[in-house]
Amino acid sequence: MIRIYNTLSKKKEDFVPLKEGWVRMYVCGPTVYGLIHVGNARPAIVFDAFRRYLEYRGYKVVMVQNFTDIDDKIINKANDLGVNPQKLADTFIAEYFRDAHSLGIRPANFHPKTTDYVKEIIDTVQKLIDKGYAYKTPYGDVYFSVRKFPKYGELSGKKIEDLIAGARVEPGEEKKDPLDFALWKAAKASEPWWESPWGKGRPGWHIECSAMSTTLLGESFDIHAGGEDLIFPHHENEKAQSEACTGKIFAKYWMHNGMIRMVGEKMSKSLGNIFLVRNAVAAFGRDAIRLFILSKHYRSPIDFSEEILIDNKKAVRRGWEAIERFEKRMNVEIPVPKYDSWMNEQIEKFKESLDDDFNTPEAVAQIFNLIKELNKAMDSGDEDKALKAYHLIKREFGPVLGLFDLSREIKRLEGKESKLIDLLIDIRNKMRKEKRFDIADEIRDKLSEIGIILKDKKEGTEWEEVK
Repeated sequence: MIRIYNTLSKKKEDFVPLKEGWVRMYVCGPTVYGLIHVGNARPAIVFDAFRRYLEYRGYKVVMVQNFTDIDDKIINKANDLGVNPQKLADTFIAEYFRDAHSLGIRPANFHPKTTDYVKEIIDTVQKLIDKGYAYKTPYGDVYFSVRKFPKYGELSGKKIEDLIAGARVEPGEEKKDPLDFALWKAAKASEPWWESPWGKGRPGWHIECSAMSTTLLGESFDIHAGGEDLIFPHHENEKAQSEACTGKIFAKYWMHNGMIRMVGEKMSKSLGNIFLVRNAVAAFGRDAIRLFILSKHYRSPIDFSEEILIDNKKAVRRGWEAIERFEKRMNVEIPVPKYDSWMNEQIEKFKESLDDDFNTPEAVAQIFNLIKELNKAMDSGDEDKALKAYHLIKREFGPVLGLFDLSREIKRLEGKESKLIDLLIDIRNKMRKEKRFDIADEIRDKLSEIGIILKDKKEGTEWEEVK
């Protein structure tokens, strides 16, 4: 039985989907006004891996991950750049897919955009007005009445009386209560707008996810996921407005990942302490980034440092070296081994780790123990054990976590590029024999900068490309 920590109940629960054999999950995606950073990548990697594991355990998974493509931040950034907000958002959606692909993140089944669901959003807001949970102001804004929903605060654990102290009405707002939040915003000058029963305007932030998730997954679905910074107010507001609208449970399980911290603060664009995904992948490689994320339990915070990523890159390289070493020894199509008690024991241990609230650190440790077993088996000439270890790493466990997956991180260059590298190695070796080590070291360092790693062995110098 898979058990996951449910933010709603504040405890681990047995995972029992609403429909046997199927899992419907919604993962909050980015607001697209810039390139994504490593902090944005954490939920994407974690819930990509969790989806893979659910499929490994035999579930059919329908996954939705949205894009917020209309928002104050997008509008402000577009105005600063003098471009159309929709064009800006579409540009960064394309860049998101590029970065996600570089991290080995599989596309969701659906990637809805807010601007494609304005009709559904308007219909949802109207239902909330009709049921008495929302109201229109004279200026054309629509607000949700927080106090009319008795279960408000159930997800975040916050109490109404505690929220009142920090609540306030901003200038220009016509709220009846400082706690109320916007479902629909009346149009302002030079902002995008859509026609609605309340006049020209645009969706509020929270309502978009309710409309998109229920349209694509139904009024009740299994898992709602995202970063823990979204618990309040975003997910609390989503839950309130959705359940007020339908009278049904919105999401059965709520999963939230911890933040990535830079010097004790979460990584975010607003704080300016971000490390862009594409820079991280270029410097350390896809597997090193995934290893960095999955080596910590998803609910725990992670302290970011380049030193940790360097260590992860080295660990990944050792893993690929063992894999390549075995593949070269086989030099044929590698067969599927006969499963025995040792392999079945390894599989059960792997599942036990991930069944327990998706404990990826234990699963990752098991993969690296298998890499040690693979090397030991090859050193001792135990080809059968080596084949079994290789199969578990490369075909069984690696694809579940997106580590050492079928797409290679280390590849041999072919053709003219390969011959050019061999020529540079010959020149370097000649310089070493002539004791001109400054030139030899410079060739090695320049090759390393473009991802070509040299290894000096008794039988000669070997090289590999690390992407």
